[in-house]
Amino acid sequence: MDNAFSSLNLGLFIPAAIALILTPGPVVLYIITRSVDQGRKAGLVSVLGLELGNMVHVMAAALGLSALLLSSSLAFELVKYLGAAYLIYLGIRTLRTPIRLAEQEVKRDSLLRIFLQGIVVAVLNPKTALFFFAFLPQFVDGASPHVTLQIVLLGMIMVTIAIISDTMYALLAGTAGRWLRGSLRWLRFQRYLSGTVYIGLGITTALAGGNKK
Repeated sequence: MDNAFSSLNLGLFIPAAIALILTPGPVVLYIITRSVDQGRKAGLVSVLGLELGNMVHVMAAALGLSALLLSSSLAFELVKYLGAAYLIYLGIRTLRTPIRLAEQEVKRDSLLRIFLQGIVVAVLNPKTALFFFAFLPQFVDGASPHVTLQIVLLGMIMVTIAIISDTMYALLAGTAGRWLRGSLRWLRFQRYLSGTVYIGLGITTALAGGNKK
């Protein structure tokens, strides 16, 4: 473990990771939408699901599965379109959810469902696989006998930073949502906004190939 850490260039990795994570991407937009929709608790649960899903990509990168994914156009396209289809499904489901005026809120998902959705959204995001595959190896000592361990350590550091950043997004968006959910006009606007964001993220996932989180 000590040898693995000594081979890492954390002085360059951590600032670069923070800069990339703080740049809003599809995952951040998902967290904000979920937090405004159902509050801070739902936002925080979605963060846990998303970051657990991101750890799957870290382990895949460490074991070389990301390389296999990128070398197979069929596998990449399959994961890409499954992720896009799931996000679009969430959008359509949100648009079709009726407003419950008596409860002053839209129909809510359970926290378990939100947690599982977060995992699915993260795991089926091929841009995350691309990101870890392209970014993490730049800070790994290829001559070290602990390459796999180095990738795992870097991935865990990055996920930890992401948890802190995404938690702040969830808390801020959830607080704003509490102020807005009492308005019927906002409830209607929020439903269409949330559904449109989900569908937009799905289309972006299908068409784009960037490396933002």
